[in-house]
Amino acid sequence: MSLPAAPAASSDWWRHAVIYQVYPRSFADGDGDGIGDLAGVRSRLPYLRDLGVDAVWLSPFYASPQADAGYDVSDYRRVDPMFGDLADAAGLIEDAHELGLRVIVDLVPNHCSDQHDWFQRALRAGPGSTARKRFHFQPGRGQQGELPPNDWESVFGGPAWTRVPDGEWYLHLFAPEQPDLNWDHPAVHDEFRSVLRFWLDLGVDGFRIDVAHGLVKAPGLPDVGGSEQSKLLGNLATPYFDQDGVHEIYRDWRRVLDEYDGERIFVAEAWTPTVQRAARYVRSDELHQAFNFPYLCTDWDADALRGIVDLTLEAMGEVGAPATWVLSNHDVTRHATRFANPPGLGIQMVTPGDRQLGLRRARAATLLMLGLPGSAYVYQGEELGLPDVTDLPDEVRADPSFHRADGQDGFRDGCRVPIPWSGAAAPYGFGPQDGGPSWLPQPDEWADLSVEAQTGVDGSTLELYRSALATRRAHASLQGGELAWLDAPAGVLAFRRTSGGGAPVVVTANTTGDHVRMAVPGELLLASSPVELADGGAVLPPDTTAWWAV
Repeated sequence: MSLPAAPAASSDWWRHAVIYQVYPRSFADGDGDGIGDLAGVRSRLPYLRDLGVDAVWLSPFYASPQADAGYDVSDYRRVDPMFGDLADAAGLIEDAHELGLRVIVDLVPNHCSDQHDWFQRALRAGPGSTARKRFHFQPGRGQQGELPPNDWESVFGGPAWTRVPDGEWYLHLFAPEQPDLNWDHPAVHDEFRSVLRFWLDLGVDGFRIDVAHGLVKAPGLPDVGGSEQSKLLGNLATPYFDQDGVHEIYRDWRRVLDEYDGERIFVAEAWTPTVQRAARYVRSDELHQAFNFPYLCTDWDADALRGIVDLTLEAMGEVGAPATWVLSNHDVTRHATRFANPPGLGIQMVTPGDRQLGLRRARAATLLMLGLPGSAYVYQGEELGLPDVTDLPDEVRADPSFHRADGQDGFRDGCRVPIPWSGAAAPYGFGPQDGGPSWLPQPDEWADLSVEAQTGVDGSTLELYRSALATRRAHASLQGGELAWLDAPAGVLAFRRTSGGGAPVVVTANTTGDHVRMAVPGELLLASSPVELADGGAVLPPDTTAWWAV
């Protein structure tokens, strides 16, 4: 079976790019206050260049009260002082471009902060005012309006409504400090077109759209009904997620983006019921990429992985969009920890598990992901093999859903612990020598996982990533080539990547706990664990992926 990959034109960099996610508060601290900032990111850009990625995606650094780690924006045109200022942002973009890196910034259009000027004016203006029409203010139900307007629940737990002193309720699909904007109001459209142009004029290369599936709500805000309410991902078939009206918003934004040169892009964070629904976001006149959450949620199992790869390539191929692949991000347990646990436990709330097993599988999963056609995302620290920190004290946790019942599991802080750069003790070079401890505590065992400890060490996870990205860039078949499945032993995935511009590459991934003997497909390029070659055959160790030049 051969599945077409989206064509890889030299101009369409995003179709096969490797994009690195930076969570600014946990990447590098430039001023020594224990919190990462733009100056810190800027100082580490050469590291990302040398790692071999194509672009950097920055999680929010806008002005914010930080009720949800910056995803509650009070001013979309200002940098929060904890991260720096606009000059720092402009300098970071300029430096990145000089190093050959593109910069993608987060955009949070579903909701803003309750401290945003619009919402503060809405509170002062009162019921029926024009200011309130920019949000979803509604009278309550019950004899005295004491009940929420409908049965919607927050993704973070509890009702999705909060009552204000004058008796009306406002909608917030996330924390109460994050009121949802009303995208039926033309002023909201005008404002975000202006915000897009502001950052495009500053030189950004694109936007990652937070909660891209959530902007439009069903007319009349009807009850969900039944017992299935929103949990970790929300109920994906609700009146408040994945409504068809979002697509006209993105067609409008695409027209704005296309006014600018330099191949700027949009990336959708769109949790949808099916891959086919996700593909609707990346039609030719809408967005460029959509995160592949079904792939992220797939267990380390050959049959399951092959199924989601087939489904993804088929769905994206039908709309002419590239597939995207991702294993970790700032909202889920790192894959080195997920794969250390039994399958089926989900993407959060897992134990440390067998860390050696988790790391071995994580390395193999990364080589498999980077061998697939399309674009891939790397979350900061995964190139170091970092696990989640599962034993953080309750008092240091900042995830708002941790403190609310029945919501998103609330353990996202575990994947947000600042990454180690150097040294034998915390904060491991995260900030300047005379700086304070990092905002979340780092474990003692991270000394052996730092950038310094792994650089130049044969077989280290960092050197594996560097080699994989260099090899991927050097072989045209790993850029825009087609994928064709090959026969393989049970529990092993094998496929050939071919391109008119280069020799074929075969990828083999052993997802079992056994050594598997197989014919040698070609010259060994790279493997996540040592592969034994003898007597014309190869022995793939358990949980190992290898690349072969044919």
